[in-house]
Amino acid sequence: MGQMADKADDLGERARDSDWLDHAIRAGLVAYGIVHLMVAWLAAQLALGQQEGPASSTGALQELASGSFGKILIWVIAIGMFLLVLWRLLEAAVGDEDAESGRVRKRLTAFLKAVIYGSIAVSAVRVATGSGSGGGSDSTTAKLMDLPGGRLIVGAIGIAVIAYGANLVRRAWTEKFREHLTAEGKSGDAGTAFIWFGKAGYMAKGIAFAIVGGLFCYAAWTHQPKKSGGLDVALHKVLQQPFGQVLLLAIAVGIACYGLFCFARARHLSR
Repeated sequence: MGQMADKADDLGERARDSDWLDHAIRAGLVAYGIVHLMVAWLAAQLALGQQEGPASSTGALQELASGSFGKILIWVIAIGMFLLVLWRLLEAAVGDEDAESGRVRKRLTAFLKAVIYGSIAVSAVRVATGSGSGGGSDSTTAKLMDLPGGRLIVGAIGIAVIAYGANLVRRAWTEKFREHLTAEGKSGDAGTAFIWFGKAGYMAKGIAFAIVGGLFCYAAWTHQPKKSGGLDVALHKVLQQPFGQVLLLAIAVGIACYGLFCFARARHLSR
């Protein structure tokens, strides 16, 4: 058993360090960037009172599917997202032998990112096959609340999502995301633009996730599943606030910047 485990680890490490995985990650990041640009477009339409579908990754995929060659593009995005899932699962399984201090945390983070990418990939497949997007987040929350200790579970999910959002804001503030770019990607006028895309993008995504997490916590506190919601509900909440239109447009610009940063990261990938 020990020899089999060692062989599995060796195969995993070789796969993680291979050139083909770099190409797969680049393709996946381009797909991820396209999704964010579409979400940003839908959020801007919502702010301007012109949006019809949900301002979320599923809404973005549905919008893309309605265009010329839409189904083909959706399948390309689905494949790209599944490639990102593969990458993160390899990271979760193999880890980083050069980072013993935070190895468990990094493996857990990689697994959670695989779940996020996987949810977008599954949504893309559903949109491409015309099987719909599944139940809403409020119905999922209701099912969770029916479980023993369900309110605690929903509250814990909310706290975890808030923590994830706060971490994205921290990465924006400290420019921790710079580690994802090569030296070339951080130099010159183009590098300066990429850094600004990253700062705006991570900040906007962090704020959006924090609002989503807050909705889950509020639903758990009030025992009202319909008070929870995903990105679309969170953006509608922003729109209802004073100066909501301006705030929502700012978030839309930030999400678009994150999409552009994904393109920059694909071009100047540093793992």
